Amino acid sequence: MRVLIWHVHGSWLTSFVAGADDYLIPVLTDRGPDGRGRARTWAWPASAREVTPAGLRAEGCDVVVLQRPHEIDLLERWTGLRAGVDVPAVYVEHNAPPGPAAATRHPLAERGDLPVVHVTAFNALMWDCGDAPTTVIEHGVPDPGYRYTGEDERLGVVVNEPVRRWRVAGTDVLLAMAEQVPVTVYGMGMTALAERAPALAGHLHDDVPQAAMHELLAHHRAYLHPYRWTSLGLSLVEAMSLGMPVLALATTAAPESVPAGAGVVSADPDVLTTAARRWLRDPDEARERGREARRHALGRFGLDRFLSDWQRLLKEVGP
Repeated sequence: MRVLIWHVHGSWLTSFVAGADDYLIPVLTDRGPDGRGRARTWAWPASAREVTPAGLRAEGCDVVVLQRPHEIDLLERWTGLRAGVDVPAVYVEHNAPPGPAAATRHPLAERGDLPVVHVTAFNALMWDCGDAPTTVIEHGVPDPGYRYTGEDERLGVVVNEPVRRWRVAGTDVLLAMAEQVPVTVYGMGMTALAERAPALAGHLHDDVPQAAMHELLAHHRAYLHPYRWTSLGLSLVEAMSLGMPVLALATTAAPESVPAGAGVVSADPDVLTTAARRWLRDPDEARERGREARRHALGRFGLDRFLSDWQRLLKEVGP
């Protein structure tokens, strides 16, 4: 099956293109948001291939996986095909509602012909999807292997654009905790964060390739997930898969995704700070929590389950 899908969220798409289908990834000359093409910091199989608008028009596709509302217009402009009418389509909603939490109307709420796929049950609960049929397919990640050493007595954090996404990403929480326990931050937009938090100089790492980041992250004593309002971050799942104990704010899908034995989940940053200090003193407890985190992540967020769920859905809506 030829699946058209835009490169929007690289980590999620890395799991998605590990399936058995042929994945068409739009590419434009400027490699802007609507045509990034293949990933440059993730390893993708040859079955994830770049296609220009002209190439897509000539080749066509069997099903479209949409991730942003304007992709419906891009598809029709580039190919003349209407999503859900001329070609089967589903819409993946990666995010929690950006407006009033329980009252935000989804952009596809009037489209009874386009299923909306939520990545967490929390998102499905909070979005008002109106007439659109909905389902949930939780994240799945390739197993990076058990890599945890915990030898670096700092918390590892992964956050992209922490200044622009200040309260959403919990950057204020992160910096407040960084005054009490040592942290190291990975992600895009570290230059802006360095200007706001000069005390973290030397502990900010910008846009590290995924494989290298996994290796670096696993050396930290624990993983901190400071997000206030986000879909379940893949970095949290990846950290658990690496065998890291985790600290997370008790928001959105985190409470049901991190079992008690795998870490500490609380809406009180002081509780997370206290746990971090304990693990910095007690590497044995941290290691045991990390082993439980890995067991849970492999069971709930395994790649095989994720790909199986997607194969089932694409066959249901496909030709």
